[in-house]
Amino acid sequence: MMHLEEIALTIDELEAIRLADLEELYHEDAAKKMRISRQTFGRILNNAHKKVSECLIKGKALKIETKQKEE
Repeated sequence: MMHLEEIALTIDELEAIRLADLEELYHEDAAKKMRISRQTFGRILNNAHKKVSECLIKGKALKIETKQKEE
């Protein structure tokens, strides 16, 4: 099997995609569920969409991070 370059999707990015695309919530409502601002939600969702698009278009592997990054 050939080795694919991986792009990591954070738990927050996955949740943003779930709320916006699968659950079809408005950004304001999804942001409230995540306890973040609407602007932050929009930024997270935009980053997630870019990563998923890059994987689909460029044939890269999408890796779901299972842990939050420690600060």
